[in-house]
Amino acid sequence: MSQRLDYHKVSPQGVAPLRQLESYISDCGIEHSLLELVKTRASQINGCAYCLDMHTKDARAAGETEQRLYALPAWRETPFFSERERAALAWTEAVTRVSEHHDDDALYAELRKHFSEKESVDLTLAIVAINGWNRLAIPFRSPAGTYQPRGGAARG
Repeated sequence: MSQRLDYHKVSPQGVAPLRQLESYISDCGIEHSLLELVKTRASQINGCAYCLDMHTKDARAAGETEQRLYALPAWRETPFFSERERAALAWTEAVTRVSEHHDDDALYAELRKHFSEKESVDLTLAIVAINGWNRLAIPFRSPAGTYQPRGGAARG
């Protein structure tokens, strides 16, 4: 598939707030490795080839294992993820599929066992951001395969 348009060039002021949000997220205090898992999982759900290429490369560059990346779609059935990661991945799926998970108190309670109030908001902002990037990259067909990690600093 060929790229329909380069939204970064066409509307730099429009994507600037997403870039600013990414900048905040990268320094919010949540582990970079966890943020990459969250971005990868949301991108898997949404089917965003560009973001999957980007975030799996960033995750590997930051030391993530192939085993965990391959098992990410089946994270519930593996012993490879910590309880904190599991809470984040469940929250990622719920926020990404918000129409299916409007009011899940048990899910929120599990999130709060592992994340402070600020971390809960920051994690949710990270999920909101990657879903936004997915919703730009997919319809405008951002080309997958060309991304190279920039010293571990991931951008959507």
